[in-house]
Formats: sequence, structure tokens, C-alpha cells
Amino acid sequence: QVLLVESGGGSVQAGGSLRLSCAASGDTYRRSCMGWFRQAPGKEREGVAAIYTVGGGTYYADSVKGRFTISQDRAKNTAYLQMNSLKPEDSAIYYCAARGGVRCNPGIIEYNNWGQGTQVTVSS
Repeated sequence: QVLLVESGGGSVQAGGSLRLSCAASGDTYRRSCMGWFRQAPGKEREGVAAIYTVGGGTYYADSVKGRFTISQDRAKNTAYLQMNSLKPEDSAIYYCAARGGVRCNPGIIEYNNWGQGTQVTVSS
């Protein structure tokens, strides 16, 4: 069992920044991969970024490369998503997710543990 609790969403103007946090608990082997996904109204869910918590490898969707950074604080069992240069098209509900294993690419691999989501709204 893995519990994920997101925080840090909100509203910001275009060009601004937000940092999302995801506090994780539960079986460590079930959360070796920590990822962030987002879903905007009428759109499919998109894997935004992920981190392999053991080795530190990271993955990013092309749409956020250079603007978003995923990181972790292993002592706090927390993953972060730093979002800079935000655009209106980044507006969505952002979900933290976790899975076990060593393959973490959120664009390819299915995640099976999910947080409740946090709203991010970017105004122009």
C-alpha cells in the first residue's frame, strides 16, 4: 500500500512559477518510481516527469523540458515538481503517482498508485 499526498497547486500568471510536493508513505519497493501526471479538461492524461528514486534518473515530457524539474528528498520521502515559465496550456490537475520497478518513464510505463490531485491554473 502506498499513500501519496500532493500539495502546492494554485493560480499563477503566465511566466510564473509553482512547486508541487508529493509526500509518500508505504512500501518503499512500490514507489521506486515517482511521477507527475496532468490532465486538463477534455484532454488525455499526460505523463509530465518522473524520477527513479534509487538512482536519481529523471524523465520529462517534451512539452515541459527546460521548464520543469523533478527532484526528491529521500529523507522526507517527498518528490517535488518545480514548474517555471508556466504557460496557460500547463493548466490542469496534476497528479503524483508511484510504482515499483526500475523503468519509470511516465510516457510509457503504467503507474498504479495515485494521489488525489492538485489544481494548477495559469492565466494569460
